[in-house]
Amino acid sequence: MTKLLMIVYVTTLAGLSIYGLLGLLTLWLYWRHRHDAQPLPDVADERLPVVTVQLPLFNERYVVRRLIEAAVSLDYPKDKLEIQVLDDSTDDTTKLAQALVNHYQQQGINITLIHRDNRDGYKAGALENGLKRAQGEFIAIFDADFQPLPDFLRHTIPHFLNEPDLGMIQARWGHLNDGSSSFTTAQAIALDKHFAMEQTVRHRANLFPKFNGSGGIWRRACLKDAGGWEADTVCEDLCLSTRAVLKGWRFRFLQDVVAPAELPTSMVAYKNQQARWAMGSFQCLGKYGRIILKDTQHSLFARWYALLSMSAYITHVLVIILLLLQIPLLLADAHFSSVMYLFSLLGIGQPILFVLAQQVLYKNWLKRVAHFPTLLMVAIGTAPSNARALWQAIFGRSHVFVRTPKSGGTAVTYTLPFDRIIIAEIILA
Repeated sequence: MTKLLMIVYVTTLAGLSIYGLLGLLTLWLYWRHRHDAQPLPDVADERLPVVTVQLPLFNERYVVRRLIEAAVSLDYPKDKLEIQVLDDSTDDTTKLAQALVNHYQQQGINITLIHRDNRDGYKAGALENGLKRAQGEFIAIFDADFQPLPDFLRHTIPHFLNEPDLGMIQARWGHLNDGSSSFTTAQAIALDKHFAMEQTVRHRANLFPKFNGSGGIWRRACLKDAGGWEADTVCEDLCLSTRAVLKGWRFRFLQDVVAPAELPTSMVAYKNQQARWAMGSFQCLGKYGRIILKDTQHSLFARWYALLSMSAYITHVLVIILLLLQIPLLLADAHFSSVMYLFSLLGIGQPILFVLAQQVLYKNWLKRVAHFPTLLMVAIGTAPSNARALWQAIFGRSHVFVRTPKSGGTAVTYTLPFDRIIIAEIILA
């Protein structure tokens, strides 16, 4: 029995080591491409194109004002800016949004509210519905938890003008409530690593870069060429990105352009968000994995990197297996070989990426590193719900798009139901 447990343990550790190797390669690629940022072209207002800003909403009474006020404050020629409030709400968000839209329309701002009585296609359906009426050549998207800065369009749109094959620009997510608790700081650290390290590498090395769902701008021609928004997965942004890249479009990540957003303040909301991302990644892998493998316009390394990135949430399952095997192996006085220690060493790349991201982005990075224990606990705490999400994705279980409640810094009445998976989380703790 001990031998069987050791085989499972070593196999699991070997699987994790593959993703550890991915971290080391990401570290090397970041160092190689760290100075490859593209300068902002100087473009006169006369050359600026029409831009449509889409604001998808569903029951966002606490943040709808912040979002719309930020959108109308964007520094861009008013005759070339259209704002669409895409509202699927079933509460008083619609009334609040309509009042704001009416107010700004009276000030001469091109802003409209498009309300749907159903949630067909969820966010993807709302975006596609708005796209049919959009006036812009470029489409900027901000979720309800975002607060775009006034200069956002000024620092992004000029990149498109002399590069007709540039299909999308993604900004780095900032954090409106980063320091409100160790929990939100831990989330910020995780996102910083993804954007400052992984997104920088994927975009600059052309390793199947992706749109993160918000804080980015699409060229409308790219959206159309890639087939538009599809609602058959819960990560419509990743699937659209994959189709666009396979069509030959280039993307660009701008690390110095920040799109501030609110982080979830409750563990339940955060787990639902992570589970949705985990499920969506695996759904996209199942939908496009074979197509990526057969793609000839990208190198074998780029395809391998893309597939590993899409499947990275499987590490949560592997971690659970390792944790569950620890006690029986210790009780059996199992001996670990040097090969297993080598597998463990391969995992050092991921922690280094976390630290490097903080060092690159913040002057007080050493202080922020002190929140790493919280980050580790949060990662372990989300493992069971993420593992369940992967199981549902693999076996085709349907999934309702569960929005992440936003507070806007106030007490909220939006709640999420109790999830029995918390029992497994307590056991792992």
